[in-house]
Amino acid sequence: MATKSSADGLRIRRVYEAPEPSDGTRVLVDRLWPRGLSKEDAHLTEWCKAVAPSTDLRRWYRHEPERFAEFADRYREELARDADAGEALHHLRELAHDGPMTLLTATKDLSYGHVQILLEEIRTAG
Repeated sequence: MATKSSADGLRIRRVYEAPEPSDGTRVLVDRLWPRGLSKEDAHLTEWCKAVAPSTDLRRWYRHEPERFAEFADRYREELARDADAGEALHHLRELAHDGPMTLLTATKDLSYGHVQILLEEIRTAG
């Protein structure tokens, strides 16, 4: 799936795509480092692991589209109850307020990845 962007300057992309000047702040939001990618080639502003789904949730989900709705609910619960995740989410909101920001993930299908939910959560005040 291609890059998704919006008028508010927030967008999501696969970390394997070449960086673009319009990316702004580039934040990897996966818990695991992407396979086969060097840190130099990623061109990251930062790596925000704390906001990624837990290992247990990620393993349960297995990126199966039929589980996406329940995954989204469980992931939102994790973001709400985990102090580190909440702090990281607040930090991402601040970065987004400062200018364009691109959330990066190794997920193949962005439509069914945690970045969709994360993008919505960043856009909501909290």
